[in-house]
Amino acid sequence: MFNCSKEIYSYHNEEVRLPEKTQDKLREHRDANRERVTKGLKENQKPTPQAFLIQGSYDMATIIQQPKNDYDIDDGVVFKADELRGPKGAELTPLQVRQMVCEAVQDEKFNRPPEVRTNCVRVYYQEGHNVDIPSYREKTDDWGNTKLELASVEWRESNPKAVTEWFTRQVKTKSPDEAGERRQMRRVVRLLKAFAKSRESWSMPSGFILSVLVDERYRAEASRDDKSFHDTIQGVYSRLQLNLTVRHPVVDEPLTKTDNDPKMIELRTQLEKAVDWLKVLHDNDCTKKAALKAWGKVFNTDFFDSFIKEDDKGSGPTNITVTGDQPSAPVRKEGGGRYG
Repeated sequence: MFNCSKEIYSYHNEEVRLPEKTQDKLREHRDANRERVTKGLKENQKPTPQAFLIQGSYDMATIIQQPKNDYDIDDGVVFKADELRGPKGAELTPLQVRQMVCEAVQDEKFNRPPEVRTNCVRVYYQEGHNVDIPSYREKTDDWGNTKLELASVEWRESNPKAVTEWFTRQVKTKSPDEAGERRQMRRVVRLLKAFAKSRESWSMPSGFILSVLVDERYRAEASRDDKSFHDTIQGVYSRLQLNLTVRHPVVDEPLTKTDNDPKMIELRTQLEKAVDWLKVLHDNDCTKKAALKAWGKVFNTDFFDSFIKEDDKGSGPTNITVTGDQPSAPVRKEGGGRYG
């Protein structure tokens, strides 16, 4: 397979991975929101939060750049179950708890007021992103075991931290060692999410479902992110040919809505095209230009054009290896990605 590992690594770092500047901005919004929740609840004489739970792609470190800044940060708020009671001692319903949190985060600074949704309260920011605040109650059973229940349509047992712990464990276990770090599987997840977001017309499954599928079919390849991603999406496509159902890795329940979820069908269809576009990489006479054009088509980007020279010729020997994790491709002068 023609070696484009340096270019794929550069693409990931510049166009896919979230820049530190954007991470800092999202962290500021998260922290400000926590202060707003705590202050608002106190002023309304409501229960004090026991803890906050950052979760989702932000916590799993798989969040990627979004061209419209429409980032979702999931930051849950936890209450003691015994404190979630009305004036007459009756337990608050899940909807009442979400309404309580929504009232606490109201602020004149927001152009669009926070709103109650099915599983959370959503806070909108002018830049385009939002913070989702799921609410939990902490209960202790007769044996001293503590569990969390999410305020959804009804109270539902949930363990968001277990998901992050599961994913972190899988990444460290399955990724090849890179100078003491094991991170390749996380990069492959980000690349698959970037592929799924590469066309606005596509309706794709959630990032969490994509992460689960990568875990199921991940192919490690030391110092070759291009080959690891290629082999992984080929494996995911083959898996989806047999079965479109995806189950939660921590809780025994399906993540897909039906056996023929249209979003899963869309993913399978587009992966089939991507695998076909990348067949050129296996040609004995494949040129660097042809290889990078194929990758550009997969990710719907002209990023790779700057690495192509008109006189690029020759084949891509299958025994090429790259030492180290850092790309040695030419430096792009225009800066570090969309948000640089």
